[in-house]
Amino acid sequence: MKFGYFDDVRKEYVITSPRTPYPWINYLGTQGFFSLISNTAGGYSFYKDARLRRITRYRYNNVPIDMGGRYFYINDNGTIWNPGWSPVKTELDSYECRHGMGYTVITGKKNDLKAEVTFFVPQDYDGEVQQVVLTNEGKESKSFSLFSFAEWCLWDAQDDSNNFQRNFSTGRVEVKDSVIYHKTEYRDRRNHYAFYSVNDTIDGYDTDRDSFIGLYNGFNNPEAVVNNQATNSFADGWAPIASHYKKIELAPGESKSLVFVLGYVEMPVEEKFEADGKTINKVKALEMISRFDTPEKFEAGMAELKKYWDNLLSIINVDTPDDKVNRMVNIWNQYQCMVTFNLSRSASYFESGIGRGMGFRDSNQDVLGFVHQIPDRAKERIIDIASTQFPDGGCYHQYQPLTKKGNADIGGDFSDDPLWLILSVSAYIKETGDWSILDEMVPYDNDMSIAQTMLEHLDVSFYHIVNNLGPHGLPLAMRADWNDCINLSCFSDTPGESFQTYTNPKFAAEGGYSKVAESVMVATLFTYVGPNYVNILKHLGKNEEANKAQAEIDKMKKNIMDHAWDGDWFIRAYDANGEKMGSKECEEGQIFIEPQGFAIMSDIDKDATKKTLASIDERLNTKYGLVLNNPAFTKYYVQYGEISTYPGGYKENAGIFTHNNAWIICAAAYAGEGDQAFKYYSEIAPAFTEETSDIHKTEPYVYGQMIGGKDAGSDIGRPGKNFGQGKNSWLTGTAAWNMVAISQYILGLEPDFDGLRIDPSIPSAWDGLAATRKYRNATYDIKISNPDHISKGIKSVTVDGKAIDGNLLPVFADGNTHSVEVVMG
Repeated sequence: MKFGYFDDVRKEYVITSPRTPYPWINYLGTQGFFSLISNTAGGYSFYKDARLRRITRYRYNNVPIDMGGRYFYINDNGTIWNPGWSPVKTELDSYECRHGMGYTVITGKKNDLKAEVTFFVPQDYDGEVQQVVLTNEGKESKSFSLFSFAEWCLWDAQDDSNNFQRNFSTGRVEVKDSVIYHKTEYRDRRNHYAFYSVNDTIDGYDTDRDSFIGLYNGFNNPEAVVNNQATNSFADGWAPIASHYKKIELAPGESKSLVFVLGYVEMPVEEKFEADGKTINKVKALEMISRFDTPEKFEAGMAELKKYWDNLLSIINVDTPDDKVNRMVNIWNQYQCMVTFNLSRSASYFESGIGRGMGFRDSNQDVLGFVHQIPDRAKERIIDIASTQFPDGGCYHQYQPLTKKGNADIGGDFSDDPLWLILSVSAYIKETGDWSILDEMVPYDNDMSIAQTMLEHLDVSFYHIVNNLGPHGLPLAMRADWNDCINLSCFSDTPGESFQTYTNPKFAAEGGYSKVAESVMVATLFTYVGPNYVNILKHLGKNEEANKAQAEIDKMKKNIMDHAWDGDWFIRAYDANGEKMGSKECEEGQIFIEPQGFAIMSDIDKDATKKTLASIDERLNTKYGLVLNNPAFTKYYVQYGEISTYPGGYKENAGIFTHNNAWIICAAAYAGEGDQAFKYYSEIAPAFTEETSDIHKTEPYVYGQMIGGKDAGSDIGRPGKNFGQGKNSWLTGTAAWNMVAISQYILGLEPDFDGLRIDPSIPSAWDGLAATRKYRNATYDIKISNPDHISKGIKSVTVDGKAIDGNLLPVFADGNTHSVEVVMG
């Protein structure tokens, strides 16, 4: 069942019913100010850090869900409604939500009154701009009232949600003309305030939540709206809000446009106040408001935003025989990659913005998906990430985006983290040809006094693995190894204990984690990532160091085959007891997805590759994607940790974890199995799930972290009722890895250190494809033909009419367009 449709020309997803299976959201903002907005105008805004600079309040656990947002209430002679249906939920005569690239348009109509509301965050602007266009489509004049509504969060979202004894006494506001200012704590330690404005005179306002809503009312029936009259309340403590009240009259066919701005301002300490020392300095706020105080200025800002996204999305553009592939590659996958760049895993409808900052592994992987779009900001991000590393190559697992400092509460010792830095730096160099990043001086633990070059950071990253091996010569698992729910050193039996940060006393003398538990996933990741480090060293003429590193990779490959090959697939780990995990010898969890793809792409053993791909297809594949492990765990294994606490089919316990599905897609394509790779791709790519949105539930235009596996919600003897149900949409490494999987491994547009490599591995039924790829200041107009209907193999490549040897396109960097013709065979 569908709840909307793709408008590829306008790069929008159009939602035609407000009753989506779950709130379907969009993200506004590309720089410092961000907003989450649902298809019914729910959500919230923040500046840079969703925890420390939360602008508006949101209730994640509320019933009904999606309560809190930027709402416009209309009282039309006693008929009260919202353009986005919620929260009043009066049935509308028509409804539509268009989620576009960095903007959302929600349109509702009731009793011949049409309300179209457009939301966006302009470029170089710390605020959300909202335009409300009200049109009388009837034959009679209309007189009605409009109420805006936003609820202020008291800055620190975690403190806001629990420190009531203080917070109910701190809220403060100012009102001047048609602008409501939120200045809680501004007179003392804060140098920032927020505001909500409208570009017209108003007939009243409210700034106190209880006065506006009423103590026994809710978002669905605010007392002021029901009474059709603002109270002009002034918040002093309790819960501050911002609501504008305006009476409007429209003749038949007449329209009225109002522009609202929800903004954030920082002031130098010496300029915080006006001359009286009490009134906040409003100069910056008024400047922001003046930028969008007319519909014409609003439209100009929207045009600038659309141009920005058109430029970003023009770098890779493909034309394949499948429209769903085209819309994913050309629009939605790239868009999601940019959102994950901005927010990592911090703020979604599944991440509160409180518990997580920017992840070390997460943000490095995200680079793979967006580096082609904004390489300069990718470089900045890589340096920020590397700056949280320790001198021995370990690193903080997370850092806060506002401070860019490592998060000590989470700590480090996640064994896979250092390797992702090598991969992201390599991806940056492959895309840009900018080797100077290796010379950047980058601190350890944000301490410039011990800064070293980025190359040194790659060195310690590589050898952090080499220097922390277990009894089988495989990398120690440490606290976790990409799968944060496999905790081989925790042995927790206390409710509420963190599986990732708890130090079991039995391992205290060993530094907090077992020196026996080993990760095969990290071993195969090492053999996959390591050659990038070797090639960097060779490029720099460091051949002796390159040979030394290659010897470690070769040794690891041997150890994997000697100790981790289970006959038909690679085992997952050795636990702290020295027993195999993810083996035929196990009662449950006999095969895991994670090590398999990287082992295949590392060319560890050709015969193993064939057997592994066959086992994956037989043991892990379902119609909705590959489950993470099989069979699901049905009891708690204290030696494995969090993974066995989940019911079967959910999250890491045999859920369809779409992030690591991409590794198998890449591996199948790498092995030349284009049909198999595309089958796995189409099972999880959002555009392919649109027809089953009632089952999938989450947005049909972006990836989620997880889909319910075949065991999800199952009873004995019955299939799982939640099989195929999506969760944790938007902020996931799935976005970047599936962009890599489809664009580089299947379609074969693969940046390399010395040029753009063309190496497709496509469905054999395809006649070919076309692509435009901007790369190192040149544009490649590529046509790939597949006359023999094979999946992989290149017969010939011509560039500008001249045949070249091999499939590595030359680097032109001349600003021109070059014609490339590829014949498979």
